[in-house]
Order: sequence, then structure tokens, then C-alpha cells
Amino acid sequence: MVEENQNELNAQLEVAVDQVLTGTVSKVDEKQALINVGYKYEGILPISEVSSLHIDKVADVLSEGQEIQVKVIRLDEEKDEMIVSKRAVDAVQAWGELQRKHEAGEVFDATIADIVKGGLVVDLGVRGFVPASHVERHFVEDFSDYKGKTLSVKVIELDKEKNKVILSHRAVLEEEVNKQKGQVLENLQAGSVIEGTVQRLTDFGAFVDVGGVDGLVHISEIAWSHVDKPSDVLKEGDKVTVKILKIDKDNERISLSIKAAQAGPWEQAAQDFRIGDVVAGTVKRLVSFGAFVEVAPGVEGLVHISQIANRHIGTPDEVLKEGEAVNVKILDINPDEERMSLSIREIQEEKQKQDTKKVVAQYQAEENAGMGVTLGDQFGDLLKKFKS
Repeated sequence: MVEENQNELNAQLEVAVDQVLTGTVSKVDEKQALINVGYKYEGILPISEVSSLHIDKVADVLSEGQEIQVKVIRLDEEKDEMIVSKRAVDAVQAWGELQRKHEAGEVFDATIADIVKGGLVVDLGVRGFVPASHVERHFVEDFSDYKGKTLSVKVIELDKEKNKVILSHRAVLEEEVNKQKGQVLENLQAGSVIEGTVQRLTDFGAFVDVGGVDGLVHISEIAWSHVDKPSDVLKEGDKVTVKILKIDKDNERISLSIKAAQAGPWEQAAQDFRIGDVVAGTVKRLVSFGAFVEVAPGVEGLVHISQIANRHIGTPDEVLKEGEAVNVKILDINPDEERMSLSIREIQEEKQKQDTKKVVAQYQAEENAGMGVTLGDQFGDLLKKFKS
């Protein structure tokens, strides 16, 4: 009795082209499915009308007993044939949803259905495309591992007339980075000393990652000594300690210094050098009143012209030349004023004294051996000078 009533209702149901019906999948073949929509005969759903994307078998998308909505796209009462489309219904729903997400800038998940030349394809009820340049923030050479993978995306271009839906995963990643960058900038303070990683080297300096934000270490702030090229001192991936010099939150710029995070050359010199020390150095500059000698990176001391030689000289270049390696004695050091007084002459005079002592010792030994010649006879004047 129930079945007869249902048949009568089916017979009374009127169906028209473009009508959307809810039905149940009654049979699934390789290239089509039959959909029971309560009409006197079932609707035929061709494989081409199942999905917006290419599929190999209807069973890849549908199964018997599944309830779906379809649109009548062709009706032939004489042949008892009704062609329906699931794809058309999905597209109408998809365009409305995509328009809303596009306007709201909404981020949503999409599963990669296929890999094609130039990017990735997803099924959103309509075909969505993720260009290769919008997959990641970095260059990806091989996309083979992306099929079946779910990515968070947002719509960056939408054109219903051209059936065009462009998506971007990179835009989502960049938003996350910018959000993180804002948080990092809020927490950083000028004057702080923090750890960072060298990300990129340029001719004018090095970009250092300090917690998700890149700051610039200008070439003049890399070391206390002169640096010709950043690559002479640093390489990408190096861990460095930097001091924050300045933060420009509006323009998201951070100025950093590696050298300011280290003890200055004169601070170090105060620890390393003492008055009376003899150290090696290099003549950096010759001036009329003396020579400047570098005894450590960034630390130069003055050898006054009177302290260059143990004889009178008219100009420093009579004895020295720039670039020459010399030993100097520290006469005075003032780290606060970054000054150091040096002497080459005192080293020479000390050497002369040592040589004299050796000569005296030698002849003393000979006199004691009964040579019959006194030191006074041989070195009277020299001994007087030595004793004085």
C-alpha cells in the first residue's frame, strides 16, 4: 500500500530543466551514476558532471546510498531520459561561499587534488588553482609530495565569468610572519643585547634574524676593526650576539651592531696591556711629530719622534715606513681617552744595555782567568756610561 502511494506521488512529480533536486545514488558505474530523485525514472549523472575536476571513475567520488543534490540539465520525456549534474549545483554553492571568503579575507583549508604545470589544483566545488609562486614563501622545485596534502589558503583572485579562482598559501604564511613580526617588534628594546642568526650578506652589511624579524648590521657595525666586505668576517647561518641600536616600528626596521655587543678595543686593551709591556705592532701612519702604531685591532698608540730612535732624526720616515712591523714599549696608556704612548728607542737602549752587560761579563771572565788586562784599561769609558 505504501509503495503504491509512493508510485502515485512519483507520477505526480513535475520536473523541469534547471530544477535542483535532492536524490539518492542508486547505482554507480565506471562512467556514470543513477540518481533516484523521486521521479518516474532515475536521473543519469555522467562522469563529466560529477566534479569540477577530472576524475577517472565515478566511484572515486560517489557511493551507493549517498544523498546528493543535482540539477536537471536535459530532459527527454520520449526517451524517458533525464540528465542531471552534481557539478552545477556544487558550483552555485561554491561561488557564493568563495565570494564571501574573498571579501572577508578568510583563511580556509583546501586539499590538493592534482599537480599541473605551473601549480596545484584543488576542488572547491569549482576548480581552484594555487600558482607555484603562491605555494610557499620559498622556491619549491618539486611539487610531487603535495598531492593529497591540505594547505591553509585564501582567495586572492575571483572571476566567475572566466571561471577563475586563484588561491594562495604563501599569503597565509606571510600574514603569520607579519603577525609574529609585530609581536617581536613590541618586545624588542633599543639597547638590549640578544642572540641572532645571519640570514643574508650584502655589500653594505648583514641581515640578522632576531626572533623572526631581520635587522641590519651595517658594515661599519660588524667589527671594531675595518671590514672591507661582510663576507670576509661573516657567513650565512652564523650565530652572533648583537646590540639593538634603533627600532623603527612603523617601517619595521631594526638597526643592530655586532661590535657594540663586544668589549671595545680600548676596553680590551685596558685588560690586555700594562705600562712597561713590550708588544708587537704595525706602523699605520707617519706624521711630522711621530708614528702611529697599531698594537691590537682598533688600538693605535703614538711613538713620538723623540722615541723612534736612540739618535736624533729629522723626520719619522728616515727610520720607519708605513706597514712595517715593529716592537714597541708601552710608556703610558689611557683607555678612557683612547691614548697610548709608545717607544721604540727604549727597546733599543735596553738592548744596548743587555749587550753591554754581556761584553762586561765576557771580559770579567777573561780578567779572572789571569789575562792581565783590566776592564778599566779596555772599557773605561763604556763602564762609566753603563754605571751612569
